[in-house]
Amino acid sequence: MKLSVQLAPKNKRGLLLANPVMTASGTFGWGTEYEHLFDIQRLGAIVGKGTTLKPREGNPQPRLAETPCGVLNAIGLQNIGVEAVIKEKAPIWAGWRVPVIVNIVGETVEEYASLARKLDGVGGIGGIEVNIGCPNIEAGGDEFGAHPDSAAAVTAAVRAATSLPVMVKLTPNTGDIVGVAQAVAEAGADALSLINTPRGIVIDIARRRPLLGNVRGGLSGPAIRPIAVYMVYSVAGAVKVPVVGIGGIASASDALEFIMAGASAVQVGTANFTNPSAPIEVLEGIEEFMAKEGVEDIAELIGAGRG
Repeated sequence: MKLSVQLAPKNKRGLLLANPVMTASGTFGWGTEYEHLFDIQRLGAIVGKGTTLKPREGNPQPRLAETPCGVLNAIGLQNIGVEAVIKEKAPIWAGWRVPVIVNIVGETVEEYASLARKLDGVGGIGGIEVNIGCPNIEAGGDEFGAHPDSAAAVTAAVRAATSLPVMVKLTPNTGDIVGVAQAVAEAGADALSLINTPRGIVIDIARRRPLLGNVRGGLSGPAIRPIAVYMVYSVAGAVKVPVVGIGGIASASDALEFIMAGASAVQVGTANFTNPSAPIEVLEGIEEFMAKEGVEDIAELIGAGRG
């Protein structure tokens, strides 16, 4: 049974995953936090926390709010900063079999490029995931990923700054996700991951104020899965680079929906909070499905639901 997938077929370094199950940024720490729970080396890849040029403390509390079939979060990219990632985390990852992808976040195009340059050539880092769902301070706070031009500008800058495989994480907070995806692919992305979290607000009716300290947050969990599958289906049919599906995946059947919609791999996110073994259970479930259905190669299932 062949489970391996190549997420950067046009990149000299490549990004070969032993299987299509990854973890999503911000939900699996730096990977080390889960080592004692199961063999994380069995996963296809691990995506680390969103990383910025300088350390960030994140948003004021409260940062999380449970919603029906989901979670609204406003963590605010709390992280140790790229220098600490290179010094403290990368040496650990260098000894792992599972590839680690660093998720990067900037407030300007140059910040993204600077992060990519710093990570280029660092042992233990298998690739970069570019989070373009954050505010562009040079454009009045609109998300980089909201428009094809700004999304492409970030992608091109990162591509020019590193030889590492570049995966761009798309935001659903746009009226033209297919146009953004095409622009990003043309600008040099090796792969696309989607979706990031839709925006939302919860009101505390007792206080008559927004519940989250940052007012708004990002919605994740099973509630967004049908939206995410739709967007993956739409994007996978419009670009020629691999697509990674994200959004409410908690079981093998969830993951297989994305794969059959056209995703080459998937990321397990919010499910990690309630079931830390979710990624390995998803992988084992995919293996069981393939054995039961007589599927020899995961490639047979990629896009199988597209008709």
